[in-house]
Amino acid sequence: MPIKIPDTLPAYETLIAEGVRVKTETVAERQDIRPLHFGLLNLMPNKIKTELQFARLLGASPLQIELSLIRVGGHKAKNTPIEHLLSFYNTWDEVADRKFDGFIITGAPIETLAFEEVTYWDELKEILDWTTTHCHSTMNICWGAMAAAYHFHGVAKHLLDKKAFGIYRHQNLKPSSIYLNGFSDDFQVPVSRWTEVRRAELASASGMEILIDSDEVGPCLAHEEFANRLYMFNHIEYDSNSLGDEYRRDVEANVPVDLPHNYFPGDDPARTPQNRWRSHAHLLFGNWINEVYQTTPYHLEEIGIDRQIDREGA
Repeated sequence: MPIKIPDTLPAYETLIAEGVRVKTETVAERQDIRPLHFGLLNLMPNKIKTELQFARLLGASPLQIELSLIRVGGHKAKNTPIEHLLSFYNTWDEVADRKFDGFIITGAPIETLAFEEVTYWDELKEILDWTTTHCHSTMNICWGAMAAAYHFHGVAKHLLDKKAFGIYRHQNLKPSSIYLNGFSDDFQVPVSRWTEVRRAELASASGMEILIDSDEVGPCLAHEEFANRLYMFNHIEYDSNSLGDEYRRDVEANVPVDLPHNYFPGDDPARTPQNRWRSHAHLLFGNWINEVYQTTPYHLEEIGIDRQIDREGA
């Protein structure tokens, strides 16, 4: 089996209903194999929905993955029941001694704040540094990607005149990349952000290579060979209805918002949107998981040793 999650996690029943093969903790413990250990640092308000989105993509792999849910300790979640957090999450300081084959840092709806104004910014900086020596590979998503690019390379985020919101066409700039195996030359990706990183500033950062770009909304995916970091500036993990939920939430809150670009058929919010990015989301995560599997040390404790030596030597 692919993904090991707690038997009582709300995502479990949904994944089963969708045909995703899920292994219970009881069954997984009987198998004498080395699973891949992935961590999800969930910064999104609706943590349950976000867990499902990433578990769905990780669970499509034929490899066994053990997923750990993690939250920052210096922030009180307002949109997820405390019982859920206590049952299924560890704070980062509770897992700081562990090592992970793969680690995901999600987005967060705080883009208009300066990074230094975020209440948990100091803790997140520690976590980002920790991923260098404790995680074989990291995928940073949307605001998490901007935070990582800023922390490691000083790449600024810039406020947009209006929200980039909808489904936008993107181009495959590096078909030879292991992360883009099977990708089309041109494809669509969900975007939902008030800020951007600029192409020239990102490309000039040491060791950064832009893999996916859009003429309309800028860089989408970048790779940094050091520490095997991926920076996904959009939401390729989104469900079919995620943008619609965001649109209706803003309408109900009387927040001025445009219809999501190229999302509702005929720009009619009453019609069901078609998912045109699902296959590429699975390709990206499948390629990432395969690369982690091919390159991670067999013994977890060996992850990051060479980077730790480099850091101490510096």
